[in-house]
Amino acid sequence: MRRYNRIKAVLAEQERTSKWLANAVQRNKATVSRWCSNQIQPPLETLYLIAEALEVDVCTLLVRKERET
Repeated sequence: MRRYNRIKAVLAEQERTSKWLANAVQRNKATVSRWCSNQIQPPLETLYLIAEALEVDVCTLLVRKERET
């Protein structure tokens, strides 16, 4: 499975839980869990809400694609 977001990593860095994030963005805990495991991706608007709740730039939540040279 490809990784597209770093939500789980940022939560760990901030010592926060997916339950905390679910409450912060008013989403179901199961949905947040699926975001954290990269089973599904949050809509762009929600990604901005997540970044705001975590007080990080939205780019911090995305996995950077390596350029092929």
